[in-house]
Amino acid sequence: MKGSEHMTLTDAQKQARYNYARKNLKRIPLDVQKEKYEQIKAAAVRNGESVNGYIKKAIDERIERNSL
Repeated sequence: MKGSEHMTLTDAQKQARYNYARKNLKRIPLDVQKEKYEQIKAAAVRNGESVNGYIKKAIDERIERNSL
């Protein structure tokens, strides 16, 4: 999907996504001060990433660095 193109999901697709998430994902609540969030968001934008993607990449890099 590119740009502002949006696909409407059928109820079956929504249910499939929900079932997948329930089975395979674990939510991690993360509270940060608004100022820190703005720093994270700015860094993510500079790198062409979403905030979620930026945080996940940072976690992966730290795990990798500490595994050596």
